[in-house]
Amino acid sequence: MDVVKAQEQVVSTLHHLTIEAIDAGKKKLYEAKVWVKLWLNFKELQEFKYAGNATSFTPSDVGVKNGR
Repeated sequence: MDVVKAQEQVVSTLHHLTIEAIDAGKKKLYEAKVWVKLWLNFKELQEFKYAGNATSFTPSDVGVKNGR
């Protein structure tokens, strides 16, 4: 038996992050996209941009679950 054709599909992950930071004493939001390939120990920032002024919110407002 011979292998005539083979294909491999590698799946990477693109993380979409919303980050709150303090700039000049004011809370601001930024959005980042980070491309990750764990098996290659690869991380690359694809995009980072200002998203507006932050208002008070809880971790559940941004999809954070307890214990993570």
